[in-house]
Amino acid sequence: MTPSSCSAIVETLWAGVTPRTRVIFLSHIAAFSALLFPIAEICRRAKSEGIITFIDGAHAPGHIPLNMTALDADVYVGACHKWLCAPKGAGFAYAHPRIQNCIVESLVQSRQCDMASLTTLAPEGIAQFVPNYQPQGTRDPSAFLTVPTAIQFQAEHDWDAQRRRCHALASQTRARIDALTGLAPLSPDSPEFFGQMVSIRLPDNRVEAIRREFAARNIVGLILHVHGQSLLRVSYQAYNSQDDADQLVEAVSRGL
Repeated sequence: MTPSSCSAIVETLWAGVTPRTRVIFLSHIAAFSALLFPIAEICRRAKSEGIITFIDGAHAPGHIPLNMTALDADVYVGACHKWLCAPKGAGFAYAHPRIQNCIVESLVQSRQCDMASLTTLAPEGIAQFVPNYQPQGTRDPSAFLTVPTAIQFQAEHDWDAQRRRCHALASQTRARIDALTGLAPLSPDSPEFFGQMVSIRLPDNRVEAIRREFAARNIVGLILHVHGQSLLRVSYQAYNSQDDADQLVEAVSRGL
């Protein structure tokens, strides 16, 4: 199904919610389809129904503007080594204060852990949440310590403009390849549905030929087979150019 609007995505998801639903687990940006989901509205609706929201934001930090207060998710995890340009191993797990007293046991106990606090659901137990979960003894924190510098670097280099430029490259790449294949896009052409990363339908019988063209030109493009269809996921970062986009489209054209 090709979503026609953000509200259509919400309604489609909500059609699967029942009185037995306790948790909604959802990606902010889907890894395979690259679709951007309307997380704020889903979290708002879930909160009104007493449903916990757990959001996988692996592709979100640095890719799209991210405001935890506005999203109002109960739990949100994000990777900083992808679009934020921090080293591998840098990421975060956010738990809203309203949910912290329900998270009662850490599988990796920190050296500051107060075991008594792990068995209580009292609100005062929230004060122990960070000491329970954050310090892990001899773990190397170097990757984490680079995150403020990565954020500062993007702020100093007008990353909003870079995001817009990369989205434009993703948009035109999809349009050019769709014109070659005659296949329909996965979503409308709008920043509401994708950012710097977009997935493009490919004919199943030309996938291997396109892979060979990519290998011959040292092009990295992730080709997936998901839900009965072949997809090319293309990602553009600040270091990519129009020439990169042209070479990718040419490789697909030759593979077809």
